[in-house]
Amino acid sequence: MEITVQWIRTSWTKESRGGEAASRRNAAPVGFALPHDSGSFAHLIRMHEHDGFEPNDSWEDLSKVDVQLCEADGRLRVLPRVQPLFALPPRQRRPPAVRLIPGQWVRWQLNYRFSSALGIRGWSYWLDTFNIAYGPVDADVFLSAPTVFIDEQGPLR
Repeated sequence: MEITVQWIRTSWTKESRGGEAASRRNAAPVGFALPHDSGSFAHLIRMHEHDGFEPNDSWEDLSKVDVQLCEADGRLRVLPRVQPLFALPPRQRRPPAVRLIPGQWVRWQLNYRFSSALGIRGWSYWLDTFNIAYGPVDADVFLSAPTVFIDEQGPLR
């Protein structure tokens, strides 16, 4: 069965925590049309503060995407990975994996906060959005409302 993955990473610093820059960041899309048949690749979109949150897309091997995908019994089990090193903000209890049937898709969002190794530079932030569909899909599938939405964002302070 076909698996379609779109991974959107939005990154910023404290400069985009408020005002006009935060408005641009918050207006960034959480889903994009698929450019063409992705085969066994994930569609990656990166949006950074330093270029005004303009989307830049590329392709990545599915095995390199930070999400567990497992097909069994006609369903797709989906669970994004959260590494202990990247566990800020604190996540008390993670939601269980989502099991999709053909024709369904999930949007799962996680956010992170980082500091430099020595704390010399300020904080930086990421928002990862995983759009994952099971079965054949149209190019505009991720522009609509998902079957399942998981918001696993924590407070960034």
